[in-house]
Amino acid sequence: MTTELMKAIAQENLEAHIQKELEKDSLKDLIDPLQVWITSASAPACYSLIPILTSGEVFGMHTEISIALFDNKQAEKTLQNLALEMQDLVSPVLRSVSICTRVEEAFRQAHVVIILDDPRTKEVYTMEECLRSRVPLCRLYGYLIEKNALDSVRVIVGGKTFVNLKTLLLMRYAPSIAHNIVAVALGVEGQARAELARKMKTSPSYIKDVIIWGNISGNCYVDLRKAKIYKYESAIWGPPHFSRPVLSLVFDSEWINREFVTTLKDLTATGKQFGGMLAAHSIATTLKYWYHGSPYGEIVSLGVLSEGQFGIPEGIVFSMPVKFENGTWVVLTDLKDIEISEQTMARMTSDLMQEKLVALGDLLYFQPYQPEHERAALITTDDNEENQEYADDLVSEYKNDLPDLTHEEGKDQVMPDVDYLDLTPKTNSENPFSQELTNDFENISMEQ
Repeated sequence: MTTELMKAIAQENLEAHIQKELEKDSLKDLIDPLQVWITSASAPACYSLIPILTSGEVFGMHTEISIALFDNKQAEKTLQNLALEMQDLVSPVLRSVSICTRVEEAFRQAHVVIILDDPRTKEVYTMEECLRSRVPLCRLYGYLIEKNALDSVRVIVGGKTFVNLKTLLLMRYAPSIAHNIVAVALGVEGQARAELARKMKTSPSYIKDVIIWGNISGNCYVDLRKAKIYKYESAIWGPPHFSRPVLSLVFDSEWINREFVTTLKDLTATGKQFGGMLAAHSIATTLKYWYHGSPYGEIVSLGVLSEGQFGIPEGIVFSMPVKFENGTWVVLTDLKDIEISEQTMARMTSDLMQEKLVALGDLLYFQPYQPEHERAALITTDDNEENQEYADDLVSEYKNDLPDLTHEEGKDQVMPDVDYLDLTPKTNSENPFSQELTNDFENISMEQ
């Protein structure tokens, strides 16, 4: 074969290859990738979230995605660097990456919108300012999602500050897709499972069905009554699917009622250990369940709009047990023996309802929930004789509700030394979004 003939054949092969690639690209253009928008994309959680989304684990290896990074103009350089690094991943499911800093272009043709913690643009000094500062951005996001996103868009709200409130506000300003807006609760669930695993000297992945009730980033209740543990080394052993109730294996009830509750309260109130990795993994796992279904028989905690299930007041976003199936979520209202006491429910719902009212301007001040006996104790500190008599009447009326603070019979009951003035919500410039004084876990022993 002559050199000229070889060159001619090579040229024909090259042209055929180019034509084939062009046809492949044209066919690919006919298949729209899944449009995923991430707000506050310069946040650390986004950096941890992107590798999970582009791995194919969330949406599947046969679903291509296009990721749009949305943030303010000041973060444009950060977004550009992030986009370049995303392309370096050479992910087979990542069709394209784009950045957006123009508000009017946000969420165009979005299939999925991921709401991360919004940046702190200014310092606020009161709880009321913190709550009201969420409204403008949520109103803007809601309007843009309704205007630009697809009708079937799925919105997932993550983060560690006012998650329930932000979800509720988005529902208010994007009412046509309210059912497709949810709040991620798996981060708190993961913290609870990890704390139990450390106590039981096992893996957190072996612990299932821990239920998170209430305010995800605030006053929530960690319910262990349905919690199970698998592959636990003990006198009773079984196959991989064999499980045992967690509460029957943690013999230290004092630890559950005190140290476990206190640790989780501190983590939730301050946002400690809820960094980029945990937030990203919680969001990605929730999305995976939403698209492919949650594991059969497992309970998943999710923040959704209450319709009166479990005696929860309607119109607030509340974390409750659900399962994912057929591309949607279903509240597990058929669970047995998960009734919540009136005091626990009142403690959780009071804060959520007040957050909503204060944020929307229907209430001037946020007042943390206080049981009736604590209110009575507060009144007794007044030196006024008339108020003292009134307080005595209150204490007498609610004396049956006062907790037994002793653990042994025969000991005198002693009221704890508490400065009730410290219950007033307050923040400071160092941590203006802290909810430490309004977050609380109910004593788990009450629900066992």
